[in-house]
Amino acid sequence: MAQTPSALVSINAIRMLALDAVEQARSGHPGMPMGMAPTAYVLWTEFMRHNPLDPTWPARDRLVLSAGHGSMLLYALLHLSGYDLPLEELKRFRQWGSKTPGHPEYGHTPGVEVTTGPLGQGLATAVGIALAERKLVAEFGEIAAHHTYVIASDGDLMEGVSAEASSLAGHLGLGRLIVLYDDNQVTIDGSTSLAFTEDVRKRYEAYGWHVVGEVDGEDLEAIRAALRQALADSRPSLIMVRSIIGYGSPLAGQAKAHSDAMGPEKVAATRANLGWPHPPFVIPEEVYADFRRVAERGKQAQAEWQACFEAFAAAHPQKAAEFQRRLAQKLPQGWAASLPAFNPGERLATRAASGKVLERLVPLLPELLGGSADLTPSNNTRTPEMADFTRDNPSGRYVRYGVREHAMGAIMNGIALSRALRPYGGTFLVFSDYMRPAIRLAALMGVPTIFVFTHDSIAVGEDGPTHQPVEHLMSLRAMPNLWVIRPADANETAAAWKMALERTEGPTALILTRQAVPVLEGVRPEGVERGGYVLLEAPGAQATLVATGSEVALVLEASRLLLAQGIAVRVVSLPCWEAFEAQPKTYREAVLPQGLPTLAVEAGASLGWERYAQRVLALDRFGASAPYADVYSRLGFTPERVAAEARAMLGV
Repeated sequence: MAQTPSALVSINAIRMLALDAVEQARSGHPGMPMGMAPTAYVLWTEFMRHNPLDPTWPARDRLVLSAGHGSMLLYALLHLSGYDLPLEELKRFRQWGSKTPGHPEYGHTPGVEVTTGPLGQGLATAVGIALAERKLVAEFGEIAAHHTYVIASDGDLMEGVSAEASSLAGHLGLGRLIVLYDDNQVTIDGSTSLAFTEDVRKRYEAYGWHVVGEVDGEDLEAIRAALRQALADSRPSLIMVRSIIGYGSPLAGQAKAHSDAMGPEKVAATRANLGWPHPPFVIPEEVYADFRRVAERGKQAQAEWQACFEAFAAAHPQKAAEFQRRLAQKLPQGWAASLPAFNPGERLATRAASGKVLERLVPLLPELLGGSADLTPSNNTRTPEMADFTRDNPSGRYVRYGVREHAMGAIMNGIALSRALRPYGGTFLVFSDYMRPAIRLAALMGVPTIFVFTHDSIAVGEDGPTHQPVEHLMSLRAMPNLWVIRPADANETAAAWKMALERTEGPTALILTRQAVPVLEGVRPEGVERGGYVLLEAPGAQATLVATGSEVALVLEASRLLLAQGIAVRVVSLPCWEAFEAQPKTYREAVLPQGLPTLAVEAGASLGWERYAQRVLALDRFGASAPYADVYSRLGFTPERVAAEARAMLGV
């Protein structure tokens, strides 16, 4: 069906805003926005329920631009429909301090739902958004209902994380998830036939998805029909849209249309081809009038929802209050009083202590949604009362992610974006490498995802160096806005969970032992929350021994050996560098005085410890397969070796 004149003008406005912004910035990706403009226009103006005047409305439909390089498509939609994104910001595309960065950033630009750009991440995160919606509807009813839409590229579907997440979405039957696949058959290198020749339809049908298309990306009625089909199906849907990259430009259908400014001649030719007589960034009033209906319809939809919510609150006041508490990310009053305390002298792995903490917290905090990448018995992430979240039981509180670490990380980020759920998920620390891009995006977005990483060192033992993390702690500590907490014992583990749950401005990684460790005397939860504290003070201390995790017990033993040799030392536990660095300088220097020689001990890479210590006993090689006590001993993690290193540092 031919496009109506008003629709065509609005669609071309999207195209030209993208082209002009890229041209002005001298960088960017005009091709995808120009090709997908008709699809995005129909979706945004006719099907999605959203209110530009309130981008945080809980029941809004979400649009995730997984193909984040095409950010000008989203910025044009946001601006034209009345979100708080003035035209001046589009003119400042990709410039310092603008609201229009090169790839969409959550929390930075009103209306952006997810930080995207690394291909595949947006689609996988959207699965988490859809999963959260399903869970919340099961708990609170239709007041929490919405649809999750995704615009994804060939590159998104090539990435492994999208395959992992799509497989799980099909298994769980997340029917309010609709992906519009920009099947333009072009990548940066050239045709998709160079590397991507599988039958995408059959692949997604095998995942359990409903697949529609091919749909002509210029046929508005075909796009509408495809969306109606998707909305009517109970399965997640993939709509295959055959678009033309760089539509209207001299580079249409070519790989060269993907990125970079086209130059004045090609931009002028595009204006002529599209019949667009307006100068750069000049949008006719008829376009704004056309898009104004989005705000009008959105305002009405939110008002109707508000009336439904008020009726819900009158009928179910406790549920309504709980819904609002969760959206505000406020924890119940007095919840921390239920954290368990452990008796010195006991021995248990910090992963086991974490499980005991969860047994106390899960009944108190209904927002907790747990999971594991097929390591539940090892991670201790599921409590006895937790039922599985399934297609038939969406009220369940435990997600079986399968062996899909990367997707688990991204899906948990999507769940966290709901604000009404607090996801945590477990795997071995060594496999944090498999999910690192998702951890990084959690930190970049500032969402409070909790990553539970067990089997934290060479104490993994017999499984050998493939499963023994060495460089991972420092690698995670290097990531901005990620708190990495490696508790020394069970009581520090309880404090670590308190820190993670009270933190709402970013993710937390809990680093937990496989092996049993002693419950220590002198643990101070308030010291843990400050990132580090003096665990053992010694009058006349000649040195400080500082450690994290299981090595804290090791340095305590070494301190006793040294005391027997006439050398008094202070012992410091430093479970969270990030929290410690946030403390006043006076506190940090009181814990780690600059004038006191300091030895750091950690069964991981030494890099980074130089900021706190003059001497380091660490591990800058891979481990070995043997019982963990043998591995520790042979690699030098013994009280005698720690004492010897301290004496060498002091020159005695």
